[in-house]
Amino acid sequence: MLRERIPTFLLNRPRSDPPQFEKGRWSTPFLERGIDRLAAMIKTGYSQWHFSTMKGFFQGIDARVKILFLIFFVILVSLKKEIGSEILIGLTIFFLMLLSRLEVLQLYKRIFSFALIFGSLVALPSALNLFREGEVLFTLLSLSTPYEFWIYSIPERIGVTREGLYGVGMMTLRIINSLSITFLVLYTTPFPQIIKALKVFKLPDAALIVITLSYKYLFLFAGTVEDMHLAKKSRLIREIPRREGRGWIAGRIVLIFRKTRSRAEEVFKAMLCRGFSDSIRISETSKMRQRDWVTGAALFLAGCLLLWI
Repeated sequence: MLRERIPTFLLNRPRSDPPQFEKGRWSTPFLERGIDRLAAMIKTGYSQWHFSTMKGFFQGIDARVKILFLIFFVILVSLKKEIGSEILIGLTIFFLMLLSRLEVLQLYKRIFSFALIFGSLVALPSALNLFREGEVLFTLLSLSTPYEFWIYSIPERIGVTREGLYGVGMMTLRIINSLSITFLVLYTTPFPQIIKALKVFKLPDAALIVITLSYKYLFLFAGTVEDMHLAKKSRLIREIPRREGRGWIAGRIVLIFRKTRSRAEEVFKAMLCRGFSDSIRISETSKMRQRDWVTGAALFLAGCLLLWI
Protein backbone atom coordinates (compact mmCIF):
# COMPACT_ATOMS: atom_id res chain seq x y z
CA MET A 1 0.00 0.00 0.00
CA LEU A 2 2.84 2.39 0.84
CA ARG A 3 4.51 1.70 -2.51
CA GLU A 4 1.32 2.64 -4.37
CA ARG A 5 1.38 6.11 -2.78
CA ILE A 6 4.87 6.86 -4.08
CA PRO A 7 4.90 8.80 -7.37
CA THR A 8 6.03 6.77 -10.35
CA PHE A 9 8.84 9.13 -11.30
CA LEU A 10 10.47 8.38 -7.93
CA LEU A 11 10.26 4.62 -8.52
CA ASN A 12 11.82 4.69 -12.01
CA ARG A 13 15.56 4.27 -12.20
CA PRO A 14 17.44 7.09 -13.98
CA ARG A 15 18.61 6.33 -17.48
CA SER A 16 22.13 7.50 -16.68
CA ASP A 17 24.43 7.56 -13.73
CA PRO A 18 23.77 10.27 -11.12
CA PRO A 19 26.10 13.24 -10.91
CA GLN A 20 29.44 12.49 -9.30
CA PHE A 21 30.62 14.37 -6.25
CA GLU A 22 34.17 15.44 -7.06
CA LYS A 23 36.45 17.58 -4.92
CA GLY A 24 33.67 19.08 -2.83
CA ARG A 25 31.28 19.96 -5.66
CA TRP A 26 28.76 18.26 -7.93
CA SER A 27 30.06 17.75 -11.45
CA THR A 28 27.92 19.09 -14.29
CA PRO A 29 28.10 18.37 -18.02
CA PHE A 30 30.54 20.34 -20.12
CA LEU A 31 27.85 21.88 -22.34
CA GLU A 32 25.83 23.10 -19.36
CA ARG A 33 28.88 24.66 -17.77
CA GLY A 34 29.79 26.24 -21.10
CA ILE A 35 26.44 27.92 -21.70
CA ASP A 36 26.33 29.19 -18.12
CA ARG A 37 29.84 30.61 -18.32
CA LEU A 38 29.07 32.18 -21.69
CA ALA A 39 26.27 34.23 -20.17
CA ALA A 40 28.44 35.16 -17.18
CA MET A 41 31.28 36.23 -19.48
CA ILE A 42 28.98 38.50 -21.48
CA LYS A 43 27.60 40.14 -18.35
CA THR A 44 31.01 40.69 -16.76
CA GLY A 45 32.58 41.78 -20.03
CA TYR A 46 30.07 44.52 -20.76
CA SER A 47 29.12 45.62 -17.25
CA GLN A 48 31.70 48.38 -17.02
CA TRP A 49 29.69 51.10 -15.32
CA HIS A 50 31.12 50.17 -11.91
CA PHE A 51 34.68 50.99 -12.99
CA SER A 52 33.65 54.03 -15.04
CA THR A 53 32.29 55.74 -11.90
CA MET A 54 35.39 55.13 -9.79
CA LYS A 55 37.94 57.84 -9.07
CA GLY A 56 40.88 57.21 -11.34
CA PHE A 57 43.12 58.85 -13.90
CA PHE A 58 41.21 57.93 -17.05
CA GLN A 59 37.77 58.25 -15.44
CA GLY A 60 38.24 62.00 -15.07
CA ILE A 61 39.10 62.63 -18.72
CA ASP A 62 36.57 63.81 -21.28
CA ALA A 63 35.16 61.05 -23.50
CA ARG A 64 36.21 62.86 -26.67
CA VAL A 65 39.84 62.75 -25.59
CA LYS A 66 39.58 59.03 -24.85
CA ILE A 67 38.02 58.27 -28.24
CA LEU A 68 40.87 60.10 -29.99
CA PHE A 69 43.34 58.27 -27.76
CA LEU A 70 41.76 54.94 -28.75
CA ILE A 71 41.97 55.66 -32.48
CA PHE A 72 45.50 57.08 -32.32
CA PHE A 73 46.99 54.26 -30.26
CA VAL A 74 45.29 51.47 -32.23
CA ILE A 75 46.80 52.95 -35.40
CA LEU A 76 50.13 53.19 -33.58
CA VAL A 77 49.97 49.52 -32.62
CA SER A 78 49.31 48.52 -36.24
CA LEU A 79 52.20 50.63 -37.56
CA LYS A 80 54.94 49.31 -35.29
CA LYS A 81 56.88 46.34 -36.66
CA GLU A 82 59.22 45.56 -33.77
CA ILE A 83 58.42 43.33 -30.80
CA GLY A 84 60.27 45.67 -28.45
CA SER A 85 58.07 48.60 -29.46
CA GLU A 86 54.91 46.53 -28.96
CA ILE A 87 56.09 45.51 -25.49
CA LEU A 88 56.79 49.15 -24.63
CA ILE A 89 53.27 50.14 -25.76
CA GLY A 90 51.82 47.31 -23.68
CA LEU A 91 53.70 48.51 -20.59
CA THR A 92 52.37 52.03 -21.15
CA ILE A 93 48.77 50.78 -21.31
CA PHE A 94 49.39 48.62 -18.24
CA PHE A 95 50.60 51.69 -16.32
CA LEU A 96 47.50 53.66 -17.39
CA MET A 97 45.28 50.81 -16.16
CA LEU A 98 46.99 50.92 -12.78
CA LEU A 99 46.45 54.68 -12.56
CA SER A 100 42.79 54.15 -13.43
CA ARG A 101 42.39 51.64 -10.56
CA LEU A 102 41.06 48.84 -12.75
CA GLU A 103 41.17 45.14 -11.88
CA VAL A 104 44.26 44.50 -13.96
CA LEU A 105 44.55 40.76 -13.31
CA GLN A 106 40.96 40.05 -14.33
CA LEU A 107 41.21 42.24 -17.43
CA TYR A 108 44.47 40.73 -18.65
CA LYS A 109 43.17 37.23 -18.01
CA ARG A 110 40.36 37.98 -20.47
CA ILE A 111 42.72 39.77 -22.87
CA PHE A 112 45.23 36.90 -22.95
CA SER A 113 42.48 34.35 -23.55
CA PHE A 114 41.20 36.33 -26.56
CA ALA A 115 44.74 36.85 -27.85
CA LEU A 116 45.48 33.12 -27.55
CA ILE A 117 42.37 32.15 -29.54
CA PHE A 118 42.33 34.89 -32.18
CA GLY A 119 46.05 35.58 -32.31
CA SER A 120 48.39 32.71 -31.52
CA LEU A 121 46.22 29.77 -32.58
CA VAL A 122 45.02 31.40 -35.80
CA ALA A 123 48.49 32.58 -36.86
CA LEU A 124 50.39 29.52 -35.62
CA PRO A 125 50.39 27.66 -38.99
CA SER A 126 52.22 30.63 -40.55
CA ALA A 127 55.24 29.71 -38.43
CA LEU A 128 55.88 26.74 -40.74
CA ASN A 129 58.07 27.05 -43.82
CA LEU A 130 55.10 25.82 -45.87
CA PHE A 131 53.73 29.35 -45.86
CA ARG A 132 56.80 31.47 -45.24
CA GLU A 133 60.43 30.81 -46.06
CA GLY A 134 63.05 31.36 -43.41
CA GLU A 135 65.58 29.84 -41.08
CA VAL A 136 64.22 26.53 -39.78
CA LEU A 137 64.69 26.28 -36.01
CA PHE A 138 63.47 22.69 -35.57
CA THR A 139 62.11 20.11 -37.97
CA LEU A 140 58.65 18.59 -37.65
CA LEU A 141 58.63 16.33 -40.71
CA SER A 142 61.16 15.19 -43.29
CA LEU A 143 60.19 14.04 -46.78
CA SER A 144 62.19 12.01 -49.25
CA THR A 145 61.99 14.74 -51.88
CA PRO A 146 60.37 18.18 -52.25
CA TYR A 147 57.04 18.41 -54.08
CA GLU A 148 55.58 20.99 -56.42
CA PHE A 149 51.79 21.37 -56.59
CA TRP A 150 50.39 24.08 -58.86
CA ILE A 151 51.69 27.36 -57.34
CA TYR A 152 52.65 25.70 -54.05
CA SER A 153 55.91 24.07 -53.14
CA ILE A 154 56.38 21.62 -50.28
CA PRO A 155 60.00 21.58 -49.07
CA GLU A 156 61.83 18.43 -48.18
CA ARG A 157 62.26 19.60 -44.59
CA ILE A 158 59.08 20.94 -42.93
CA GLY A 159 59.61 22.86 -39.71
CA VAL A 160 59.14 26.04 -37.71
CA THR A 161 61.03 29.09 -38.90
CA ARG A 162 62.45 31.99 -36.95
CA GLU A 163 60.65 34.50 -39.17
CA GLY A 164 57.36 32.63 -38.73
CA LEU A 165 57.60 32.68 -34.94
CA TYR A 166 58.42 36.38 -35.10
CA GLY A 167 55.27 37.01 -37.13
CA VAL A 168 53.12 34.99 -34.72
CA GLY A 169 54.57 36.93 -31.79
CA MET A 170 53.89 40.26 -33.51
CA MET A 171 50.31 39.28 -34.28
CA THR A 172 49.69 38.20 -30.68
CA LEU A 173 51.22 41.36 -29.21
CA ARG A 174 49.20 43.57 -31.53
CA ILE A 175 45.97 41.88 -30.49
CA ILE A 176 46.91 42.15 -26.80
CA ASN A 177 47.71 45.85 -27.10
CA SER A 178 44.61 46.64 -29.18
CA LEU A 179 42.35 44.84 -26.70
CA SER A 180 44.10 46.53 -23.76
CA ILE A 181 43.53 49.99 -25.25
CA THR A 182 39.88 49.19 -26.03
CA PHE A 183 39.19 47.77 -22.57
CA LEU A 184 40.89 50.75 -20.94
CA VAL A 185 38.53 53.16 -22.72
CA LEU A 186 35.41 51.02 -22.27
CA TYR A 187 35.95 50.38 -18.57
CA THR A 188 36.63 54.01 -17.74
CA THR A 189 33.87 55.67 -19.80
CA PRO A 190 30.09 55.36 -19.29
CA PHE A 191 28.36 54.06 -22.39
CA PRO A 192 26.15 57.19 -22.92
CA GLN A 193 29.27 59.35 -22.96
CA ILE A 194 30.86 57.10 -25.59
CA ILE A 195 27.80 57.48 -27.82
CA LYS A 196 27.78 61.24 -27.28
CA ALA A 197 31.47 61.50 -28.18
CA LEU A 198 30.96 59.43 -31.34
CA LYS A 199 28.07 61.71 -32.26
CA VAL A 200 30.33 64.74 -31.88
CA PHE A 201 32.83 63.13 -34.27
CA LYS A 202 30.05 62.80 -36.89
CA LEU A 203 29.67 59.02 -36.81
CA PRO A 204 26.54 58.11 -38.85
CA ASP A 205 23.37 57.91 -36.79
CA ALA A 206 22.57 54.47 -38.25
CA ALA A 207 25.80 53.11 -36.80
CA LEU A 208 25.07 54.70 -33.41
CA ILE A 209 21.62 53.13 -33.35
CA VAL A 210 23.03 49.68 -34.16
CA ILE A 211 25.71 50.03 -31.46
CA THR A 212 23.22 51.17 -28.83
CA LEU A 213 20.62 48.48 -29.54
CA SER A 214 23.27 45.76 -29.72
CA TYR A 215 24.75 46.87 -26.41
CA LYS A 216 21.32 46.87 -24.73
CA TYR A 217 20.36 43.50 -26.17
CA LEU A 218 23.53 41.82 -24.88
CA PHE A 219 22.21 42.11 -21.32
CA LEU A 220 18.82 40.71 -22.34
CA PHE A 221 20.55 37.85 -24.16
CA ALA A 222 22.73 37.00 -21.15
CA GLY A 223 19.75 37.11 -18.78
CA THR A 224 17.66 34.91 -21.09
CA VAL A 225 20.42 32.31 -21.38
CA GLU A 226 20.91 32.22 -17.61
CA ASP A 227 17.16 31.89 -17.01
CA MET A 228 16.95 29.00 -19.48
CA HIS A 229 19.87 27.25 -17.83
CA LEU A 230 18.41 27.72 -14.33
CA ALA A 231 14.97 26.51 -15.45
CA LYS A 232 16.54 23.40 -16.96
CA LYS A 233 18.59 22.65 -13.84
CA SER A 234 15.62 23.16 -11.50
CA ARG A 235 13.66 20.40 -13.28
CA LEU A 236 16.40 17.78 -13.11
CA ILE A 237 17.28 15.29 -10.39
CA ARG A 238 19.91 13.55 -12.49
CA GLU A 239 22.62 14.38 -14.99
CA ILE A 240 21.32 14.41 -18.55
CA PRO A 241 23.21 12.43 -21.23
CA ARG A 242 25.54 14.35 -23.51
CA ARG A 243 23.41 13.65 -26.58
CA GLU A 244 20.32 14.99 -24.86
CA GLY A 245 22.28 18.01 -23.66
CA ARG A 246 23.44 18.82 -27.21
CA GLY A 247 19.86 18.54 -28.43
CA TRP A 248 18.64 20.88 -25.71
CA ILE A 249 21.29 23.49 -26.55
CA ALA A 250 20.45 23.30 -30.27
CA GLY A 251 16.79 23.88 -29.41
CA ARG A 252 17.67 26.86 -27.21
CA ILE A 253 19.73 28.40 -30.02
CA VAL A 254 16.73 28.21 -32.36
CA LEU A 255 14.46 29.62 -29.65
CA ILE A 256 16.80 32.55 -28.95
CA PHE A 257 17.03 33.27 -32.69
CA ARG A 258 13.24 33.41 -32.95
CA LYS A 259 12.93 35.55 -29.83
CA THR A 260 15.55 37.91 -31.24
CA ARG A 261 13.62 38.41 -34.47
CA SER A 262 10.32 38.99 -32.65
CA ARG A 263 11.98 41.32 -30.13
CA ALA A 264 13.57 43.34 -32.94
CA GLU A 265 10.19 43.79 -34.61
CA GLU A 266 8.56 44.80 -31.32
CA VAL A 267 11.31 47.30 -30.54
CA PHE A 268 11.07 48.82 -34.02
CA LYS A 269 7.28 49.18 -33.78
CA ALA A 270 7.62 50.74 -30.33
CA MET A 271 10.18 53.22 -31.67
CA LEU A 272 7.85 54.18 -34.53
CA CYS A 273 4.96 54.70 -32.11
CA ARG A 274 7.11 57.11 -30.10
CA GLY A 275 8.01 59.24 -33.10
CA PHE A 276 11.34 57.66 -34.07
CA SER A 277 13.30 59.37 -36.83
CA ASP A 278 16.56 58.51 -38.55
CA SER A 279 18.57 61.02 -36.51
CA ILE A 280 19.79 60.91 -32.92
CA ARG A 281 19.50 64.03 -30.80
CA ILE A 282 21.86 64.55 -27.89
CA SER A 283 22.10 67.27 -25.30
CA GLU A 284 24.74 69.92 -25.61
CA THR A 285 28.19 68.69 -24.72
CA SER A 286 30.13 70.44 -22.01
CA LYS A 287 33.27 72.36 -22.82
CA MET A 288 36.57 70.60 -22.35
CA ARG A 289 38.46 71.59 -19.22
CA GLN A 290 42.08 72.55 -19.00
CA ARG A 291 42.86 69.14 -17.52
CA ASP A 292 41.41 67.44 -20.60
CA TRP A 293 43.52 69.53 -22.97
CA VAL A 294 46.70 68.92 -20.96
CA THR A 295 46.05 65.17 -20.67
CA GLY A 296 45.21 64.90 -24.37
CA ALA A 297 48.41 66.71 -25.33
CA ALA A 298 50.46 64.49 -22.99
CA LEU A 299 48.96 61.32 -24.46
CA PHE A 300 49.56 62.60 -27.99
CA LEU A 301 53.22 63.36 -27.20
CA ALA A 302 53.61 59.94 -25.57
CA GLY A 303 52.18 58.32 -28.71
CA CYS A 304 54.53 60.30 -30.95
CA LEU A 305 57.47 59.23 -28.77
CA LEU A 306 56.43 55.59 -29.03
CA LEU A 307 56.06 56.00 -32.80
CA TRP A 308 59.54 57.45 -33.07
CA ILE A 309 61.23 54.80 -30.93
